[in-house]
Amino acid sequence: MTKLKIKRGDNVIITTGKKEIKGKKGEVIEVIRKEGKDARVIVAGLNIVKKHTKPSAGNPQGGIVEKEASIHISNVMLIDKNGKTTKTGSKVEGDKKVRVAKTTGETL
Repeated sequence: MTKLKIKRGDNVIITTGKKEIKGKKGEVIEVIRKEGKDARVIVAGLNIVKKHTKPSAGNPQGGIVEKEASIHISNVMLIDKNGKTTKTGSKVEGDKKVRVAKTTGETL
């Protein structure tokens, strides 16, 4: 598996996709890794889809539930503290290797 540049808790902007979500910002809730390069992320409050649920013991009413759907990791870009998009690099500080924003040089 390849190393991913985006982690849970990062602030990202959606660069491509549906016009309803393109250009919107949000926080990464979950990173879904799969074999090969097909990694996806779930961003809080964005890419909302409606899912029809059957009545069950846990949900006796059933009905339509809105939830966040995943987005391919190549369609999002990391945001630095100034609110601009950035790529990531790495730097060794003491004993640890930390992620660094390429635009500002600050640690993420």
